[in-house]
Amino acid sequence: MLRMFSIILIALLASLSFHAQAQQDYADIRAKITDSIGLSVIEVTPSPVPGLLQAMTNRGLFYISEDGTYLVHGKVFNLDKGLQNETEEALSAVRLQGIDTFSDSMIEFKADDEKYQVTVFTDTTCGYCRKLHSQIDSYNEKGISVRYLAFPRGGVSSGGFKELVSVWCADNPKKAMTAAKAGDDISNKSCKNNVSAHYNFGQQVGVQGTPAIVLSNGNMIPGYQPPAELLKILQDISS
Repeated sequence: MLRMFSIILIALLASLSFHAQAQQDYADIRAKITDSIGLSVIEVTPSPVPGLLQAMTNRGLFYISEDGTYLVHGKVFNLDKGLQNETEEALSAVRLQGIDTFSDSMIEFKADDEKYQVTVFTDTTCGYCRKLHSQIDSYNEKGISVRYLAFPRGGVSSGGFKELVSVWCADNPKKAMTAAKAGDDISNKSCKNNVSAHYNFGQQVGVQGTPAIVLSNGNMIPGYQPPAELLKILQDISS
């Protein structure tokens, strides 16, 4: 009995030692990514690929070898699961967490008979964002509520950023959004807002252009989708 207890204790101590070493290695890897390429590392976790870790950064998801030598930026597909996009699976979870965080700072065009919700990264200067918004009544009539997050394509020093701030700070943000997307001048406004935070979040979860539509499962569709096409996509993922 004493011998068995000793074996269990040794195994437990070895496990704790390995865990502590892994945590230290991850700290070293976080520091190396930051020092080497200037990315802010949010989290490092094991990836689905043996020998690789995945690093969530302020500029998206990267993979790095366990010794910190090789950095990979791309998508990982699982052949045994029908080409499941493992990268998208990881990003989907992060998107849903972030969307929940920003739920109080979105501009929402809610369907009266809501069946689905989508969250759209948008820019008032984007042609296809304007096209999407010009059909907002059609999306709503199909039971699709549209919630907007800001994503100024030109960055936080652009005119588009300032216009998005004015939209979010307007007395009636929905009305200001519609006016701005119609090309109308809107009053310059400033207030405490989350436009920069929306933009940073979008960069983290893979937004490269607008509109970018996040579905209820966290998957993201880059680009404009007509109301009927979007409805079909939403029906397919719900079935």
